[in-house]
Amino acid sequence: MGISRRNFLKNVGMSLAACTLTGTAARALGEEPKKNTKPNVLFIFADDQTYECVRALGNDEIKTPNLDRLVNEGTTFTHAYNMGAWHGAVCVASRTMLNTGRHLWDAREKEKSLNSEAEKGHFWSQYMQRAGYDTYFSGKWHVKTDVNQLFDTVSHVRPGMPRSVNQAYNRPVEGEEDKWKPWDKKFGGYWQGGKHWSEVLGDDGVKFLDKAAEKEDPFFMYLAFNAPHDPRQSPKEYVDKYPLLDVKLPENFLPEYPHKDAMGCGKWLRDEKLAPFPRTEYSVKVHRQEYYAIIDHMDAQVGRILDKLEETGQKDNTYIFFTADHGLSCGHHGLMGKQNMYDHSVRVPLMVVGPGIPASKKLETPVYLQDIMPTTLELAGVEKPEQVAFNSLLPLVSGEKKSSYDAVYGGYMNLQRMITKDGFKMILYPKISKVLLFDLESDPLETTNLADMEKYGKTVAKLSKSMAKLQKSMQDPLDLSEAYSELFTPRTQ
Repeated sequence: MGISRRNFLKNVGMSLAACTLTGTAARALGEEPKKNTKPNVLFIFADDQTYECVRALGNDEIKTPNLDRLVNEGTTFTHAYNMGAWHGAVCVASRTMLNTGRHLWDAREKEKSLNSEAEKGHFWSQYMQRAGYDTYFSGKWHVKTDVNQLFDTVSHVRPGMPRSVNQAYNRPVEGEEDKWKPWDKKFGGYWQGGKHWSEVLGDDGVKFLDKAAEKEDPFFMYLAFNAPHDPRQSPKEYVDKYPLLDVKLPENFLPEYPHKDAMGCGKWLRDEKLAPFPRTEYSVKVHRQEYYAIIDHMDAQVGRILDKLEETGQKDNTYIFFTADHGLSCGHHGLMGKQNMYDHSVRVPLMVVGPGIPASKKLETPVYLQDIMPTTLELAGVEKPEQVAFNSLLPLVSGEKKSSYDAVYGGYMNLQRMITKDGFKMILYPKISKVLLFDLESDPLETTNLADMEKYGKTVAKLSKSMAKLQKSMQDPLDLSEAYSELFTPRTQ
């Protein structure tokens, strides 16, 4: 039986009151450590990491010992989603939603005036600051306002992706020389500046934790890797850990996705240019080899950060959140990017570790990765702001609630819509009036479209009705009745 959220937070508060933030200088001098009853928050953010690329969550190909630590020490939300995007840089939408707490289309509208939102103090870090937190940032930002104005300590602000080169695209072709090498520093990218960006972020995390250990106030630390976003570069020893013979081809591999143009993922899309058309088994396996390697290398930096947290005596008073901004196809369904509504691209890993959080627990209830924002506000004692549309994860962790959302919504530009509910997923491609329906329990790889089978007509109709309600609540601008007159009624002005 679950406990109430109030009792859960009360128990957490009591345990935190007994914890100490022990600075290295205080320890050396044998002084009485300073007490702090508000928990620290350490947020670690990956870029382009699909839910399926954590060894402890079922992928025996990849090596992620430090992400596995988080799985084993805390609670994992196995069905965490990103809601979508309003253009090809899905990262921008995901991060704007995360830092403002607003749903997809509301965030798109607010993107035009994010500086005004910052002036109002409506960003995640600003709420934490007002709650008494020292705030730290390093890594990828990719939100259209100045991060330097939002955090107390800022280091190494990175762009949306490292600069790539022509040699990183339309490769590899079996039997031809591959001029691209992930470890070759002449290509710049992650190596720009002389040290791999993931290692620099690890350095910043270690320095931040040393600095925080000397202070009395709690910290909110936002550490955002560019990895494993392409160009997927890592030291050679990491690539060598994944011999091509050991890399498996995705079971739902296709040489070419039949609806790629209608969904906005044609040969012109940057992400899809990474591998040649049609896809080959060889090219996909090489890309997955490099994907695993850069995640493995990032995992090592996560390990350095976790070790420093423990070394400085701050772990027992800290909540750790790990997730990614969205997933990635990397060869599934004939796709390479993230601009689609399949699980490999909309689902991400999401682990929570901290006082009162059950260890080695997995929750299958659907959540959005952006739920992390209101969760940390609740831990900090901040009442959820009116404009924040996402929900705290704490009622799910405590068992007070079984679910936060009746259905999961997804949207990409005016080209794709998705709803997941009651074990089914429906994907719509309005440009060609295409409906896809998958039974996620019997077909988790989303390979068999049931939409045209008569016996699933009621399921399609039911999901369409739920989608219409979601569209209204999300202020979705797309009128689906124009493409699906039998499923959706025209909107009234």
